[in-house]
Formats: sequence, C-alpha cells, structure tokens
Amino acid sequence: MPVPQHLNLVGGEWVDGERRPNHNPARPGEVVSEYARADRDTARAAVAAARAAQPGWARRPVGDRMAILDRIGSAILSRVDDLAVLLAREEGKLLAEARGEVTRAGQTFRYYAHQLLQPQGEVYASTRENVHAEVRRRPLGVVGVITPWNYPLAIPAWKVAPALAYGNTVVLKPAELVPASAGELARIVAGAGTPPGVFNLVTGSGREVGEELLTSRDIDGISFTGGTGTGAHVARQCIAHGNKRFQLEMGGKNPLVVLDDADLEVAVRCALDGSFFSSGQRCTASSRLIVQAGIHDRFVEALATAADALRVGDPLDPGSDLGPVVSPDQLAQNLDYVRIGRDEGATVVAGGAHRADEGQFMRPTLFADARNDMRLAREEIFGPVSCVIRVDDLDEAIDVAGDTPYGLSAGIVTTSLAAAERFKRDARAGIVTVNLPTAGTELHLPFGGTGASNHGPREQGGYARDFYSVPVTCYTGW
Repeated sequence: MPVPQHLNLVGGEWVDGERRPNHNPARPGEVVSEYARADRDTARAAVAAARAAQPGWARRPVGDRMAILDRIGSAILSRVDDLAVLLAREEGKLLAEARGEVTRAGQTFRYYAHQLLQPQGEVYASTRENVHAEVRRRPLGVVGVITPWNYPLAIPAWKVAPALAYGNTVVLKPAELVPASAGELARIVAGAGTPPGVFNLVTGSGREVGEELLTSRDIDGISFTGGTGTGAHVARQCIAHGNKRFQLEMGGKNPLVVLDDADLEVAVRCALDGSFFSSGQRCTASSRLIVQAGIHDRFVEALATAADALRVGDPLDPGSDLGPVVSPDQLAQNLDYVRIGRDEGATVVAGGAHRADEGQFMRPTLFADARNDMRLAREEIFGPVSCVIRVDDLDEAIDVAGDTPYGLSAGIVTTSLAAAERFKRDARAGIVTVNLPTAGTELHLPFGGTGASNHGPREQGGYARDFYSVPVTCYTGW
C-alpha cells in the first residue's frame, strides 16, 4: 500500500516541498505518511493568500460561513474511525482516546457554526441626548495558528473554527511530529467549499515557518499552544513585529489534593487518569499529588498498585491502557527526570523505566517522598511521571498547590462540601475540579490558566470571541 502524502495548502493550491517521513512511535520503523516540509517562502505565500482573502471572507454572509463550518464539522464526524486510526498511529494516543478527540474536533466546528447566530454586539444607552451607542465586533484579520503535537486535531479545531467563524483567515502551522492529522484537516476544510486563501496549511520548523508567522506584519494575531519558553519568545516577537495580538496556552504543573476524608477509590481513579492516561502528555495532567498525612500511605500503596497494573502497548490494541510517548527525544527527557527525581531523594514506587522493545514505551512512574521544592515537582515533564507530596492539612495543601509558577488546572478529592468550596475559591488555577481528574474540558466552556500557563483571552466557548474579534464602539447622533 502506498504511503499517504500530505502537502501544504496555500491559496487553495497544494504546494510541495522537501519530503519528510512521519513515523509511528509504537513501531518507529513504520512510516505513517510523508509530508512536504514548508520553508519561509511557502509561509510568506500563505500569509499573502490569507491577507488577500480576508476582506471577502469577512463580508461573506453569515449563512455561508455557517454552512461551510457545519460541512467541515460533519465531514470530520463522518470519518471518526479512519481519522482516529491515523491519529493513534502518528501520535501514539489510544484508539478510544483518538476517537474522542476526532469527535471533539468535529463538534467544535459545528458548535462555532451555530455560535454565529448568537448576538454579536451590544446596545447601550448614551449619556448624551439624541445619541445612539452600540458596540459591534469586527474580525481581528489574519491569524497565525501554531499548535502542538499532543492533540493534533482537537487543538487546531478549537483555534481554527472560531477564527473562521468570526471572519478571520488562518495560516495553520502544526507540530512536525503530527503532520498527517493536520494534512487531513486541510483536505476536509478545502473540500467543504472554503474559498481559496481563507485557510492555509504550512508544515515546517519553528525556526523557519514559525518565525515567518511571528515576524510578518501581515499577521494580525498569533494563537499559540506549547511550551512556556517558546511562548515567551512568541510574545517578544509579536510585540516587536507590529505589536500583533497574541494568545498563549503554555502548560502546567497541576496539583491534585487528596484529603483524609476522600473516598480512596475515587482518589486513585482521579490520580490514575490525570497523571498517566495519554501517557501524561496533557498540559492538564496531575503531576503533583498533594496528599494529607492520614490517607497518604494507603493512597500511595493503592495508586502504585493501580499504576503497575496498567498495560503499556500498541495504541491500536484494545487491551492497552497506555500508548507510547510521542518521540525518542520525549522518552529520553522523561527518563532523565526519573534520574533527577532519584538524585533529589524521591522514591520510585511504580514504574521508573521504559519497556525494552522497539517502541517508545514507558511505564507509568510514581514517586513518593517528594518535596515541592524539587525539580521533579516544579518543572513540567510532559510524560507519565507524577510525584506524591505529603501535607498535614487543607491549609498546607492549598499553599503547596499554589506554590508554582503555573496555574492551569487544580483538583481536590474530598467528601467535605466546605473543603471543596474553599478550594474552588482559593485554588490559583483557571480550571478547578472536585472529585474529578484535573484533565478533561468541554468545548463550550472557557479554557486557560494563570501565571506561566496562560496569556491573553480564554479559548473555547463564547469566550473565544474575545481573541478573534475586535470590539468597535459606535456612536450615532441625530
């Protein structure tokens, strides 16, 4: 069977480039697809195409934009099975998780199609006689979208869909580790009747393609999801080159607090899901488990047993509980943090090694005896590695949970309504969960955090409008 090919999409035309293979992390010798690598010239042409197409797209009747977005969403949903297999093969996500992600992507496009029927402005009473005051919304313009590898369909969907809905044109630069998912999304968008130049795909390096988007003065805004260091660079470049608007989602070091009164089974289930599923490759993963002394030993024993029972294997095998990590570099980084944790004095109570075969598999790894000042507890690892920190009471738990530069997601497991309400009030995070994993969001609700986790307006739901449109205050006198 021939290897699928994925090209760049620029101004409605498929554009070739240097061909690169895309490998399966579960079977690194298997080529999933080949993709055409874009360079600066390709990116520059894509920006020019988006700039030329934007005025016409913004003026297009709302009914037309709705129909196109709905067709995109429906086409994705009609291909859940084959897109999920592709996603699992190139990213390593379990097939069931991949199906959920594809479904989420399709639903996101359909959601924003119907958001266009919601009120798009406000009318106010003016303090001046014979003056009408209103606030209208206009598109931001041309948006550069830079996405990571861990959700190769869902994250592009929740950025591209609102951008298109609110009259913007888009240049999407996906992570090079997942070009096939982005390539199939581009085929679907183009096949839905989207006018040339409204959506463009350029798959290439951050140094070339990413920098072209950041420095182009024909880009009005950048929506970025990725690492904190790269996010800081995105911010500097956006300010230096046209003072363009930017939105940054940058990860976390998320706490899950377990109190003495918690249901142990619920606590273990939340920690297991939040810490290890998706191989820990989620910005909302529970990487710090802050556990009260009275339940600590029972919790550590039960979670270590549950983690050791997880089956690590091929994501297409229905018997697998965890797939591989995404790349050899990510595996090496994860294992380096295991060494760092041991050197710092923490104790491995589950996992701690990779599975010795051809794939990039790693056992879910749990540390006990951790302190919040360890690198293990302060730096984002982005792998199936978590650590347990013992605390005496709720006050200390809240202090430790908030003692981090990040602030994306935070959770608590408790049967006390008072403790749950206090945690929701005091947790320094953009997402707070009670008796649920820290990972897991819904498309109609805002997503984002505080501190080093986020900059700019929230993503998803009606809140996405705040980034992708500009309020214009209008006065009319008579």
